[in-house]
Amino acid sequence: MSIHRFFAPALDPGDDLVDLPRDEAEHLTRVLRLGAGDTVSVFNGRGDEFLGRVVAAARREARVQVLSRQEPAPESTTAITLVQAVLKGDKMDDVVRDAVMLGAVAIQPIVTRRTEVTVAALMRGARVARWQRVALASVKQARRAFLPEILTPLTFETWLDEPAPDLRVMCVEPAIDGAEPLTALRTAPVPSSAALLVGPEGGWEPGECQQAWQRGLRLVSLGGRTLRADAVPIAALSVLQFLWDHSC
Repeated sequence: MSIHRFFAPALDPGDDLVDLPRDEAEHLTRVLRLGAGDTVSVFNGRGDEFLGRVVAAARREARVQVLSRQEPAPESTTAITLVQAVLKGDKMDDVVRDAVMLGAVAIQPIVTRRTEVTVAALMRGARVARWQRVALASVKQARRAFLPEILTPLTFETWLDEPAPDLRVMCVEPAIDGAEPLTALRTAPVPSSAALLVGPEGGWEPGECQQAWQRGLRLVSLGGRTLRADAVPIAALSVLQFLWDHSC
């Protein structure tokens, strides 16, 4: 039987006791019906995970005694940030969930010319907080001890001016003239950090592709098929992890 995992952001290596956040404590006591004496695992979202024992549990409070260090799932060799144009409805939830399971270190939502929402609307609707909850649930599922950050939404143009990682690749689906196969990256040096840029349901406007190319992004394609917008980031992340990830 697997041990239940709980997020404890206040946990530092060397701590003997840690109090769980209210949401985590309520999940422990009210949903899972755990209590004093039960064995659990706690992680801090910064890569540290420990086996622990519940020593106190009330309705909205839980305290865990730290027993021994645990080895979480390994992190990827290349730190990949998914830069995703915001999708309609709940599709973005699914993208966040799957990207986190596949090892993304951060999710950067962006608004493009064909995105049907504004940055202001995203902030008013508390979408970032929702995606943070989705990311946490996915981290628990994947047994990662590192919690990816959901970054503040930006426009595409603003993101282009942000500090760049070692490599930035832009998926253009369907393929356009000048785009190379994503697998062409296997002949390039493995970057320590990368950004994977994926567009919205309507795709990129030609001017956006031109902007990206002029700013040094590599335009890549997954092939001649037209994929759903929510399938592209998962397929592309899987390929990049296969090409770059030597952590296992």
